[in-house]
Amino acid sequence: MIKKTLLLFIIPLFLITACKHSIKENLLYGDWKYIKIDHPKGDDMTDTIPGDTLKAAAPYIRFTNKNQLYINWGGKILSHGTYTTNGDNINYTEQMPDGKTRTFPFWVSHLDTKTIIFETLDNNGARVTAIKNN
Repeated sequence: MIKKTLLLFIIPLFLITACKHSIKENLLYGDWKYIKIDHPKGDDMTDTIPGDTLKAAAPYIRFTNKNQLYINWGGKILSHGTYTTNGDNINYTEQMPDGKTRTFPFWVSHLDTKTIIFETLDNNGARVTAIKNN
């Protein structure tokens, strides 16, 4: 009896955890204004970019429906390339100035119609919180 009851709880738990959340690409499209940048994995877990710096630089990320991605900082394109989505990741292929490319993931922990939170997955990764520009 206990085994059957235990199975009734364990099987649904495995099914729920096996279902991978996926990014809804249509929610990505548009410009997202950065409101917070921190470095949760760096040497200083409280390391953040001050709000006045963000306000002055006016950074944002743009996702197009043609899988183009642009990162803008200080009125200039800081980085651009293409992207694909895979589960909770945005795989970004950046076009380098020398014509080469590099690909790396952004892990998306939150995405809705108004807010996105994403971070790079390296040791000193940055976490960005951004709001949708209308």
